[in-house]
Amino acid sequence: MGAEQQDVSQETLDPTNWETTRKLMHQMIDDAIDYTSNLRQRHVWEQMPLEKIKQLETPLPQESTNLEQVYHQFKNTILPFPMGNIHPRFWAWYMGSGTVSGFLGDFWASVMNPNLGGGNHAGHKVEEQVINWIKEMMRFPPSSSGLLVSGGSMANFTALTVARNIKLGYDVRQKGITKETANKFVIYGSSEIHSCNQKALEILGLGAESLHKIPVNADYTINLATLEDQITKDKNKGLVPFAIIGTSGTINTGAIDDLKALSNICKRESLWFHVDGAIGAVAVLSDIAKPQLAGIELADSIALDLHKWLHMPFEAGCVLIKNHEAHKNTFSVIPEYLEKHDRGLGSGSDWFSEYGLQLSRRFNALKIWMSLKEHGAKKFGRMITKNINQAHYLGRLIKDHNQLELLAPIGLDIVCFRYHVNYLSEEKLNAINREIKLQIEEQGLAMIGYTSLQSTYCLRVAIANHRTRYEDFDLLVNAILEIGVRISGSLNS
Repeated sequence: MGAEQQDVSQETLDPTNWETTRKLMHQMIDDAIDYTSNLRQRHVWEQMPLEKIKQLETPLPQESTNLEQVYHQFKNTILPFPMGNIHPRFWAWYMGSGTVSGFLGDFWASVMNPNLGGGNHAGHKVEEQVINWIKEMMRFPPSSSGLLVSGGSMANFTALTVARNIKLGYDVRQKGITKETANKFVIYGSSEIHSCNQKALEILGLGAESLHKIPVNADYTINLATLEDQITKDKNKGLVPFAIIGTSGTINTGAIDDLKALSNICKRESLWFHVDGAIGAVAVLSDIAKPQLAGIELADSIALDLHKWLHMPFEAGCVLIKNHEAHKNTFSVIPEYLEKHDRGLGSGSDWFSEYGLQLSRRFNALKIWMSLKEHGAKKFGRMITKNINQAHYLGRLIKDHNQLELLAPIGLDIVCFRYHVNYLSEEKLNAINREIKLQIEEQGLAMIGYTSLQSTYCLRVAIANHRTRYEDFDLLVNAILEIGVRISGSLNS
């Protein structure tokens, strides 16, 4: 029988030889454990060679390939060139470094492969449990609602959608943003607010101009007096303030706004109080950080990133909203094929598809459930405390060297500094520090971040990494000084 005539009635996508597949999967698990346990022996990051890139630029596969061959290509073409964020010396973009129970949870979530949009099954109960744990962590009432989402961006978007629908005073879902309401409603956040909040307001039809950014104090927290003045000015212009976004851990410096004061302003002005806690909210688990987060429990909504300081594998975010009814009314649409039953798989009153945009949702709760069950909240708190102490250790190293300059107060676990010599201009110092960052990166020694504060280029070290040791910062500082002396010497010669 020719290939075009072969009987496919019994064909599936399952292996033709389960035992061969079992052996290969055992090898994959062994390789994964070796890979994770030996991270320190490898470079943090390595540029992918052109020939490896070319191996990934192929036409769509039309015929089958042996799985062992596919895995071999993965090991040789993809695995050696990671982003590097699980390495002990990755401190660039603010990302967690993962846990073994987390990646095992991801594995089983893919094996079970349920849709967490709804239905009466164990996955739904696991996500309910995880959300209840997070409510307990943040001291939100049990009656609050919550949803696991892809990350902080979607968590902020979800919360701001509820705030818009509640505070605009009419049925936005039916009428949309009208000519009468366009350019009328305003929301406040500091000039250090994360850009995803602006994106959310643009998508919500309120426009970037609806976000009034308030200047910050010397410690990069929102200036409360200026905020209150701006609210008064906007009301006198006929604008309608409807929300304030407080930040618990800014992306540049880790600064935490005065959340209690912001809550009081919101109560007085009848505004929705949202906290963007993507970076620092989970630091309530740390004994030394918890006092800085006082007032976060007063928020109407909180956005959290669990793939940052809780180290869950991507993606893992969460939004909590105190007004359960408002949350559900913002997103719930139940077509005929999703109508609930009293019994069976289609039973249950609260499906997660009624609390966000997605109907198709991955079983992300399992990795969070497994990781929290294995380690416990107190251990995660100790890891957070360790990173905060390491940030201050790095700060002391910087202060001990005349050629290093701390450029902002250390907020939580973020340190902004630069290599500095007095005889060089700002322009040259900015260029030197850019080159220092790139050379350290290209050597695979460490991954450090960067930002600009008041037009000054900063080396930014964000220490959300449970694998980092104190000696890693000695190595970093020595490398920065060695490269800086070499570059500045060549400029002066």
